[in-house]
Amino acid sequence: MDTHDVSQVSKYAQHLQKQKQTLRNAQSRKGQHLKPTKSRDEIIMQFMFQRMMASNRPTDLCEIRSSFVPPAYPPSVAAMSTLQRIMINELALETHHRGYYILLRAVTPSDRMTAVMAVVEDERGDVLMLQLYNQEKDISTNGRLVEGTTILVKEPYLKIMADENYGIRVDHLSDIRFLPSHDPLVPSSWGGQHGMDTTANCCKTKGNNHFNKAEYYLAIDCYSKALDSSPTTNEALIIRLNRALTYLKTHQFDAALYDLETILSDQEPSEKALFRKSQALYHLARFEESCKVHQVLSATFPSNHTAKVEFNRATARLAEQQTAKYPFKYLQLEAKKRCPPLLDRATYIGPVSVRSTESRGRGLFTTEAVQAGDLLFCEKALAHAFHDDAANASSSVSILMNTETNTVTMGTQADLIALIAQKLYKNPSLMSMFTDLYHGSYHPIDIAEVDGTPVVDTFLIERIMSLNCFGCSLSSRESHIHTMKGAKSQLEPTENKKFHSCGVWPLASYINHSCYSNVHRSFIGDMMIVRATQNLPANTELFFWYTQPSDSTSNTKPPNLKHWGFQCNCVICQDSTETGEGDLMKRRRLTADLVHAFQALSKSRKPKSAISRIEELISKLEETYRKPAVQVPRLGISKAYLSLAVAHAAQGALEKTVEFALKTLESLGYVLEGGGVPHTPGAPLHVMKWGLMLDGLVGCWMILCRAYCDLAPDLASQAEGYARITYKMCVGEDETFEDTYSRFSKRADGLLDGVA
Repeated sequence: MDTHDVSQVSKYAQHLQKQKQTLRNAQSRKGQHLKPTKSRDEIIMQFMFQRMMASNRPTDLCEIRSSFVPPAYPPSVAAMSTLQRIMINELALETHHRGYYILLRAVTPSDRMTAVMAVVEDERGDVLMLQLYNQEKDISTNGRLVEGTTILVKEPYLKIMADENYGIRVDHLSDIRFLPSHDPLVPSSWGGQHGMDTTANCCKTKGNNHFNKAEYYLAIDCYSKALDSSPTTNEALIIRLNRALTYLKTHQFDAALYDLETILSDQEPSEKALFRKSQALYHLARFEESCKVHQVLSATFPSNHTAKVEFNRATARLAEQQTAKYPFKYLQLEAKKRCPPLLDRATYIGPVSVRSTESRGRGLFTTEAVQAGDLLFCEKALAHAFHDDAANASSSVSILMNTETNTVTMGTQADLIALIAQKLYKNPSLMSMFTDLYHGSYHPIDIAEVDGTPVVDTFLIERIMSLNCFGCSLSSRESHIHTMKGAKSQLEPTENKKFHSCGVWPLASYINHSCYSNVHRSFIGDMMIVRATQNLPANTELFFWYTQPSDSTSNTKPPNLKHWGFQCNCVICQDSTETGEGDLMKRRRLTADLVHAFQALSKSRKPKSAISRIEELISKLEETYRKPAVQVPRLGISKAYLSLAVAHAAQGALEKTVEFALKTLESLGYVLEGGGVPHTPGAPLHVMKWGLMLDGLVGCWMILCRAYCDLAPDLASQAEGYARITYKMCVGEDETFEDTYSRFSKRADGLLDGVA
């Protein structure tokens, strides 16, 4: 949805086909045993040389990285006690070695390309490449994967890599473990410290040393070992407090909460435990519970000033969650300053609920009557991957190719998969929020945990992400301004907006597609704002378009919704299907003539004659529509009306300006009362029915406002009020309306010069 799909672009389609052939070639060698063509030293030297060359690449170039989704395979769900050890020379190509595990040690530093890579050896000294996908970006610097690290891979998958070398590929986070030196599986020849000083105090001290070096995962290993080493009651308290803090540092909020609740159930209220529990709950968006812990903390330890600041923060989030009182203008500024634009805000869920539909699975419905412009919900992304389109340095775009679904997307989808995998792996309490989303025909495993470790299926994540991902701008206000500034003529065809940043908003994902949408989504950073664009009674299903509808005056194909398992049967699509090819061809021809006529108008010395020609063409275009606009919005003709309203405004023909601005709205299904000229003083302008909402309608209302200033002054503020409501639908808020539009602007549509 608004992502940059390049599946039909020739060079990417060819790349996809080439990858398919590579996979077929590899599969032809399935089951063959590994026969290295290079010595240990050659493999290591080649890797180190490539790593050096990569580090010397210029960082000021915008590069395009390619990432392939391999054929899906399930994560390991076998308990360690059931697995047998296997060595490198026993592995078979293109095979998932079910029932086995392999123990490896890194013999080089790691390097990050599309995967984290390192050369590893087994206990016999045989080496090959290890490719780890969806790992954290700082895995090479936080001490987890360095030269000498011992790694356990469950049910390893040996593949032929792109350079024809051999490697073990690990896609699932739960299929790999980084073993500390005190783990009994680490051989003594690799530095295993079996039988050495493992008292609780010694392990705690080692953990503290790692913590002070920001080696948080190593610290957690030591604290966990300390808790297994028969600590005293007081030692256990301190160790758990330390481990909980370290869990917070690594965003493992579920684990932190477990430690802190263990402490608080066994001990007297601890200031640190209460404070850290409030933090864990806050970061899990459990704001009401966080505030309750803060109340106990403030009552028991009233002098803790840091806690008071955090209490205020939690209270603010709870207010947002319950009342939707967001400082939207400040959020616009905050989104610009943050990189990535992850806002510290809460999700507000208004009068909506998820229910089953008759033919489209689940959908989102109103629970009470709402008015056009009303806020239905404001949702913080579960995960958001940002691409800074304005940056030149160290900014890269990724191509994600899936050979099974034949899709190629340009943007941050590969990063988003990793972010979601990491978040769910660290906080399994969030798992169902994501895995309950639509995932097509993919069949996930039904085991959530093995050996105390959550099982995370990367391919389920990829499937859900691809079907529920929204492309998004940094700010819909910025996108709106860019669209309005770039509209040389409303009549010229506009491409669907495509964005490289993307995210997953679980609640919004339940909204089904319709070209005739009744709600609109907008973005500020990683917050999605959804508002009603029509007056809706209770129990109405909500719809927005996944791709912008075709106006039937171009050769644009109707939305392809096959991945979601349904076809759009809205009134716009039905009308397009029922309209004869003769009328469609006539529309396209007349639209092309109108484009030329408007271009001629901009150069004409006799504008009235040129405008008469345009009005004649529009009249003929109207004749190709069989159903009234109140039933089926006329997207193509609405653009012609609005362009003509602008043309009349430029000529000072204010009555004509009003006539065609009103026709613009009516062509999109709006039913208006009043507003025509000549105007009867005191008669109001009223929208009886709202139609299809488009960005250009903010300007349409402002065109009316400016014309009314001279023709019907008492209507000017009413038109401006409707412009404000439409603006709120487009960009999510109206606090920045006066910073963007004004009836005193030099532009006909009221957009302010220099606005950004």
